[in-house]
Amino acid sequence: MRILVTGGAGFVGSVLCPVLLSDGHEVTVLDALHHGGRGLLACFHDPRFRFVRGDVRDRDLVRTLARDVDAVVHLAAIVGFPACRKYPELARDINVEGTRSVVEALSPEQALIYASSGSNYGAVAASCTEESPLNPVSLYAVTKAEAEVLCLAHPRATALRFATGFGVSPRMRMDLLVNDFVRQAVVEKTLIVYERHFRRTFIAVRDMMRAIVFALERIDRMVGQPFNVGHESMNLTKEDIARKVRERVPFFLHFADVGKDEDCRDYEVSYARIRGVGFATEISIDQGIDELIRAMAVLGDDGIANMG
Repeated sequence: MRILVTGGAGFVGSVLCPVLLSDGHEVTVLDALHHGGRGLLACFHDPRFRFVRGDVRDRDLVRTLARDVDAVVHLAAIVGFPACRKYPELARDINVEGTRSVVEALSPEQALIYASSGSNYGAVAASCTEESPLNPVSLYAVTKAEAEVLCLAHPRATALRFATGFGVSPRMRMDLLVNDFVRQAVVEKTLIVYERHFRRTFIAVRDMMRAIVFALERIDRMVGQPFNVGHESMNLTKEDIARKVRERVPFFLHFADVGKDEDCRDYEVSYARIRGVGFATEISIDQGIDELIRAMAVLGDDGIANMG
């Protein structure tokens, strides 16, 4: 299969692309390299790999790159609550208009896998299914929900509503909750948690990669639908995560009764639909925390790998 991966140098893409190549696919990555491209260096030895530095909003470029592929995996976005709050106009432009650029470049026969987000649910008392009303409470979630609508209008598209990612990637992200808690515990030896009862749901980055590969291979069974991607065992509170880290690393842990987490998501999710088509996660939150703690030995204080 010939596959275009937008945002392929990012947290998920840098895990995904080597696997796609090892599975025999031809892979083209389009990425603006806002966070560098070192995570893809291991791909360049493969003649089936092509890298193009560019912007997903460049409609002519996207149309040219999409012309000769069988499928597009659309990962390109300004991701996460902090980045979207810092760059609100850029977030809306890339996350929504960049997605529109991708969708408009595709023919009806080409497959589209869109990396959506469970953040779209916002703050919900009940367990969320794919039929639950969306209630995004951050700009990131608003833009992802709008982009999901654009993608699902394409006749061969599916949207994967990922739980919050965690784990080690060639392009590390330390703004993710589990990764951030581990970094603070190991490096700063202190962690203050606001609104400890807020519920989140989590998924390892390698399981995110596996879900994308799964969807590429089964697009015709998943077309036209969103799928929550994660596992109910990782519907956890912020306190649950902090205590799991504290079981492994000695540090000062304080649950603050005064103060507010500006990222107000609070929800849990059902993953029955994606299990129904045969996908299940493999990596537990405990494995992920252990992996992150080990990885801190070669990460700097900011969570970036020492190149020394």
